[in-house]
Amino acid sequence: MSTTKKATSALISVFHKDGLEPIVKKLDELGVTLYSTGGTEKFIKDLGIDVVAVEDVTSYPSILGGRVKTLHPKIFGGILNRQDHEGDVAQMQEFEIPQLDIVIVDLYPFEKTVASGAAEQDIIEKIDIGGISLIRAAAKNFKDVLCVSSMEDYGQFLDIITNGNGETTLEERKLFAAKAFNVSSHYDSAIFNYFNQNQEVTSLKISETQGQVLRYGENPHQKGYFFGDFDAMFDKLHGKELSYNNLLDVDAAVNLMGEFQNDAPTFAILKHNNACGLATRNNIKEAYVDALAGDPVSAFGGILISNTEIDKATAEEIHQLFCEVVIAPSYSDDALEVLKGKKNRIILIQKEVVLPANQVRTCLNGFLLQDKDNKSDAKEDLNNVTDKAATAEEIEDLLFASKICKHTKSNTIVLAKNKQLCASGTGQTSRVDALNQAIHKAGSFNFDLNGAVMASDAFFPFPDCVEIAHKAGISSVIQPGGSIKDQLSVDYCNENGLSMVMTGTRHFKH
Repeated sequence: MSTTKKATSALISVFHKDGLEPIVKKLDELGVTLYSTGGTEKFIKDLGIDVVAVEDVTSYPSILGGRVKTLHPKIFGGILNRQDHEGDVAQMQEFEIPQLDIVIVDLYPFEKTVASGAAEQDIIEKIDIGGISLIRAAAKNFKDVLCVSSMEDYGQFLDIITNGNGETTLEERKLFAAKAFNVSSHYDSAIFNYFNQNQEVTSLKISETQGQVLRYGENPHQKGYFFGDFDAMFDKLHGKELSYNNLLDVDAAVNLMGEFQNDAPTFAILKHNNACGLATRNNIKEAYVDALAGDPVSAFGGILISNTEIDKATAEEIHQLFCEVVIAPSYSDDALEVLKGKKNRIILIQKEVVLPANQVRTCLNGFLLQDKDNKSDAKEDLNNVTDKAATAEEIEDLLFASKICKHTKSNTIVLAKNKQLCASGTGQTSRVDALNQAIHKAGSFNFDLNGAVMASDAFFPFPDCVEIAHKAGISSVIQPGGSIKDQLSVDYCNENGLSMVMTGTRHFKH
């Protein structure tokens, strides 16, 4: 039997009617018999085109408030019959079941209804039963039936039936079957995740239907893709396409700046997912200049992010630096004119969106899932454990340093002073190495660490770090505590006039 089939009939029952008119007209022009229900049936009739009501085929009206319309053997038999199977052909004739060659169906907008904050009963009513069943049946029988399951595919489908004069190939029908199962699996995942918001069922279901091919992955020999709705989170105003590594850095920048969202003007510069400069000041230009001073070498090719509008004066400072991406909630018009002076510089406006509550990463032959670290150290969390209490100014710097530390690769030490990142030791196998790296780096950029503070993402197992810090001029320390040898570090601080606070919260980031 030929794998190319000419359509003689089509079932059309859709929630969204946009883009449907030219398809209906083309099918009618090709002499295809149309079957439909409810609102779609009326839509077709209003176009002056003949249509057969499904209830005339099934001898049943739409019942139970519209919950049951197409769930009938005469409909599903028309879709699922095997046209090259002698028994199926005989039963189609015996029970007077019409052949259905094309099924055009979409689904109730379940995700949009959830996102709208609708009441639970309204959400439940948007769980499609007939539509999802029709899609699965038509996609399963792709050898004989073509299934159009999304209005996004209307254009491609119209081209196929126009160019093929109503004929479709097996390859085309199989492609549309894949699209259909993508729609149905995503829909089911969304419903499951709604019912499993409290994660009482231990199962991970991730489905993203919006994907884009990146230039490459982490390295040029690796393929790379991004799945998600980038446009919902950013307005891209200028520059080249973002790369895999750009996206990782943008993610790190957004999460870090989330700590300073309600603070005074704050600017951060990131490289390889870690902050290499960050400062909070009275205006955004001063914040940028002092953030850049933290490590002007690493800032080359970095990701820049502000928690407030970027003005022209700040843009002129930024323009002197080669950077990959600039992110801000807004820009003045003259600032944009300056920043667009380099054609490849990516300029993003960050919108207010709710970020996922969980983090997922591949691990071995599976996945790791955890809650995001949404705990930020606050003044009320600080437990003074030394004879000398931290001053008000030191507390501000300790909390400032802690926010940065939380978003820096472990093992990490962060040194800060006057709400400016002096240096950090990142991703070291020992906390002593991280501290020594930070001290060396601060010295290379001429920072005076006398009166600076130190933040650690985890406890000190020995007093060696506080001793090294003290000798470098550090006056106050913030750490989670929890070591069986905490007292050794406390004793050293007491003996040498340092203040130390413990938070009770570790902030590992691996």
